[in-house]
Amino acid sequence: MGGSPLERLVMVAACALALTSCAGDPSYQEAAMEASNSGNQRQATDLARKEVARFATADQCSPKTTVNCGTLALAYGTLARYQILDGDRAGGEASFRSAKQALRTTDIETRASATAAVYSDVSEAFWKTGDRARAIDVFKEGRSAGADQYLYMTSAARFVDQQQQEQQQQPEQGPTTSGAPVSTQPPPTVQGTTRTAGTGGARPPLQPTPLQPSPLQPTR
Repeated sequence: MGGSPLERLVMVAACALALTSCAGDPSYQEAAMEASNSGNQRQATDLARKEVARFATADQCSPKTTVNCGTLALAYGTLARYQILDGDRAGGEASFRSAKQALRTTDIETRASATAAVYSDVSEAFWKTGDRARAIDVFKEGRSAGADQYLYMTSAARFVDQQQQEQQQQPEQGPTTSGAPVSTQPPPTVQGTTRTAGTGGARPPLQPTPLQPSPLQPTR
């Protein structure tokens, strides 16, 4: 089985969520992944649509029958991935919405893993096409939706984690003005810094001494 570790993980999750074994069923997932890895996103999209059609029926996923809703969600997630990689962003977003709708009726025991697989597929597709902002938004949305640890294998997850580590490593600094640290010491007083040319510290000017009467009295 080819593909990246994340893609192989989605394949394993799809097989685990399905009632029947992938080895015994005509699953289109592996063929779609191989087509995508070879660069043929259009063929991958067509194969993913066939996989969606297998489980988008009332007897597979409906309000009354929810046993394969997780598998349907994964099928929509991979379809969204190939559509985004093929340049069909609107179609990818529509398939992503269908995947989220299927997740809402997925059994609680498998919902976290299915959520991680769906959001990982879509986030990684946006990352590969250069829309990192959307990829990060999808990752954060999946994290809030209760996805398990597999969501953190995506490129967007690693990027967010690196940013958080860099922010924590920045030393705390006081307020600055024009890039220079602001001193917290009180400003010096005028008396302590005023100096007179040619002298040390400033001194008060000399006061003239008043003339005193002579103690000698004139002789008669």
